[in-house]
Amino acid sequence: MSVGLLPSLAIGVVAYGAGELILRDNKKELNLEKYNINNILQDARNKNQQISKIIPLIEDEELVSNIKEINNTVNKIIETVEKKNEKYEKISNFFNYYLPVTINILNRYDEIENQKLTTEESHKFMKSSKDMVIKINEAFKKQLSNLYQSDMIDTDAEMKVFQSMLESDGYSQDDDFNIK
Repeated sequence: MSVGLLPSLAIGVVAYGAGELILRDNKKELNLEKYNINNILQDARNKNQQISKIIPLIEDEELVSNIKEINNTVNKIIETVEKKNEKYEKISNFFNYYLPVTINILNRYDEIENQKLTTEESHKFMKSSKDMVIKINEAFKKQLSNLYQSDMIDTDAEMKVFQSMLESDGYSQDDDFNIK
């Protein structure tokens, strides 16, 4: 290239400075999010307590069973993110959207149930709410499973490698008690 040494150095310094500014902002953003993870988890615990407080108010036993499962699953998700903060990135929507909407649905269901309305609209609402709670339950269980998916894949690969090493070193299960 026909660019002189001095212009090349100037371009390099400018590029380095721009890179530092960009990366420094990202580092601050990551640290800020890690700082707020405790607040996010506490808020999630509070929301889960709201869910548990709704349980005794609901009369429908099938719905109560699903709400209890949701409550337990949310506890497990919170504990998982508490142990491994980096997993928060995978489920931020869970904390920011799914939990509040779930509480809203459960509160509306409780309100309508307490009014003992017998209209067709109220029956439709109650049925659609129950169906939604079942979907929420399954979605939350899937969310918990997804948090562990990469760990399971890594451990499975590690077990396969370990099994291969055992076999190559002559420690196969098939040969355990084969005395010659």
